[in-house]
Amino acid sequence: MKKPVRLIVVLVLLAVMAAGGRYYFLHRNGQAGDNLLHLYGNVDMRQVQLNFQASGRLLAIHVREGDRVRRGQLLAEIDPVRYRIRLRQLLDELAAREQELHRLEAGTRPEEIARARALVAASEARLRDTTLTYNRLARLVRVKVGSQQAVDNARAAMEVALHSLEADKKALELAVAGPRREDIEAARARVRAGRAAVDLAREELADTRLSAPADGILRNRILEPGDMVSPALPVLTLALTDPLWVRAYCPEIMLGRIAPGMAAEVRTDSRPGRVYRGWLGYISPVAEFTPKNVETPELRTRLVYQVRVFVCDPRGELRLGMPATVSIDLDRAANPPGRDQQSVCRKE
Repeated sequence: MKKPVRLIVVLVLLAVMAAGGRYYFLHRNGQAGDNLLHLYGNVDMRQVQLNFQASGRLLAIHVREGDRVRRGQLLAEIDPVRYRIRLRQLLDELAAREQELHRLEAGTRPEEIARARALVAASEARLRDTTLTYNRLARLVRVKVGSQQAVDNARAAMEVALHSLEADKKALELAVAGPRREDIEAARARVRAGRAAVDLAREELADTRLSAPADGILRNRILEPGDMVSPALPVLTLALTDPLWVRAYCPEIMLGRIAPGMAAEVRTDSRPGRVYRGWLGYISPVAEFTPKNVETPELRTRLVYQVRVFVCDPRGELRLGMPATVSIDLDRAANPPGRDQQSVCRKE
């Protein structure tokens, strides 16, 4: 009789232990009376390596580590002398090309047309004179008075005058017609190329000033004034404060009860009484083993899914890597996912 009794006692104890373990597990995972899901993770944010698009000697850095910067704020500069000289050179070349285009578009000046007409009139007079001389000498030869050589010379002079008149008439036609359309289009193309070169030079000059691409906190000064910089060499490291999220890990059994857009509360050990408003913004589609630096009620060998809980931090109190506790009310319906952090946190 003792063996069945002992067996029953052992089974009862195992059942009690299993029930207690299940209660503890569900309580720690938010399935207790308050129906909250508690996740544990660390504050995370994006970081940007800031480089100059130009190369040169670093002239000045206007910020220090830990400074909060605003989007568009000037952070650093390189020596702009060479870029300014290049811009002035291109501006002068552009001015010359524009003047050439204006000259072609304006056409031939009236004075040039008048000069061409005067040359035609002079050629006509010369042709008349050489024609009269030739006719006179030809009559003398017929009566055996003049020489044939004089007649030949007069004929050659008359032909030269005739061709000269034809050339002057063509020059007058060109002057009246003005520049060719192809020449004007080519000049316009040269002006456009000059303007593009000037725009590029202005951009290169602007690239000697490094500005913040977004709001953030300066994390590191990699170079110092006097160093040579290039587009491939980072100068500063900027931690972006928007978006800001807590990277946590959710056990697989809770995936069916959470969804993007669900409201969340975030707490930290450094400010236990402070509650930061947030929402569930991302659930990883890929399972992974629990990281060793994250505490979960599951065993270390259990698979979990990374989640991102975006946080409103209007006072700038959260820091990269800070441990945080996330509480999600599983009874509240999820808002539409993809909400903008700035619009949500603006109410803070």
